[in-house]
Amino acid sequence: MEKAVERQKILLRHLNPISSSSSCIINHEPALLSAVSCAAELSPMAAFGDDIVIVAAYRTAICKAKRGGFKDTLPDDLLASVLKAVVERTSLDPSEVGDIVVGTVIAPGSQRAMECRVAAYFAGFPDSVPVRTVNRQCSSGLQAVADVAASIRAGYYDIGIGAGVESMSVDHITGGGFNSTNPRAQEFPKARDCLLPMGITSENVAERYGVTREEQDMAAVTSHKRAAAANASGKLKDEIVPVATKIMDPETKAEKAIVVSVDDGVRPNSNMADLAKLRTVFKPDGSTTAGNASQISDGAGAVLLMKRSLAIKKGLPILGVFRSFAVTGVDPAVMGVGPAVAIPAATKLAGLNVTDIDLFEINEAFASQYVYCCKKLELDMEKVNVNGGAIAIGHPLGATGARCVATLLHEMKRRGKDCRFGVISMCIGTGMGAAAVFERGDSVDNLSNARVANGDGH
Repeated sequence: MEKAVERQKILLRHLNPISSSSSCIINHEPALLSAVSCAAELSPMAAFGDDIVIVAAYRTAICKAKRGGFKDTLPDDLLASVLKAVVERTSLDPSEVGDIVVGTVIAPGSQRAMECRVAAYFAGFPDSVPVRTVNRQCSSGLQAVADVAASIRAGYYDIGIGAGVESMSVDHITGGGFNSTNPRAQEFPKARDCLLPMGITSENVAERYGVTREEQDMAAVTSHKRAAAANASGKLKDEIVPVATKIMDPETKAEKAIVVSVDDGVRPNSNMADLAKLRTVFKPDGSTTAGNASQISDGAGAVLLMKRSLAIKKGLPILGVFRSFAVTGVDPAVMGVGPAVAIPAATKLAGLNVTDIDLFEINEAFASQYVYCCKKLELDMEKVNVNGGAIAIGHPLGATGARCVATLLHEMKRRGKDCRFGVISMCIGTGMGAAAVFERGDSVDNLSNARVANGDGH
């Protein structure tokens, strides 16, 4: 009972403050349960009006860098397509948007910031709508969404867009690592480990935690099979914005007009036998290969957020509710373990347990870290990356977080009442993990923020 009471205390913080003149008193713990009942008697708009909700979440297809459908598409064009979609498909006046925050990683900061402003103009936003970028490496797209949610809650503006874009055809980090011109970095072991190529951190995870090559290859096969099934079913059309662009023949230089609407890195025929033939990339006796690591990719995503009360006023459907966000630090030498730490942190902030989560989108940066995190958290793999992950779909670094929001919330909507809470998480280079908790947004019941708590806190 003690755990349940504490959980309800956390969940009450999501509600609008109730007047002290109300017959329900919420300032004293003994009255806590009656306070929940009192809040439940209010209309959904009154009780949950301050919820930060997502009313639209779209992404481009994710394409193979330098070889796929977006190899000749500039990043500002990619971003413009999803920015335009979130306002057009909600009939929102673009001038109402208080800020556009874009996650992006590889391009020089000032250059990409300019391109994002250009993208906003391409998408029809007026001078009055500002744009900024954010870079927390692989979590940048999710960080952008979290930043917008926090700004709306703080009252800085009423409506915002969290987005992400990456063109790894245009920008790429050689070797997947970092460089430092400061020789002191070599004198501090942790600082030195921040410079490790990401593939070496993958090998470190596999070696330290006993993740086998077979386990990694099986995760890759599963990712491709699920992504192929999702493509074949047509259900990803709900989240993917078709992009009209051009592609150039590398030999003749002839340009061809195309429309890109399908993730093109998925290999439906992926199998264990073929993957076993691939050589390891980072260590001769290692286990990380091109087949069990995420693909370098091009893509973009955008998420439109506002308060529930405003969404109801505008008559907009509520796709999801932003419940919590957490970033945690971990040993940079095994940076891939980040989700195993960040997910429990985020669920705790939401007043939930990991076992309360119905669906997970965990970025498959490398199969080694993905397998480890799922095993460490004892996750039901039928709830994780049900439409495939980054090994099959690809990982456009700054866009992945926004892509995952679109994928998760549309899948939760399809599953309906049996899928209430979802989590997005990813590891972060230099040793961090990020995670966010979302709630399905198409209904409000007597206690929308959690399942009915019982004596053991579940």
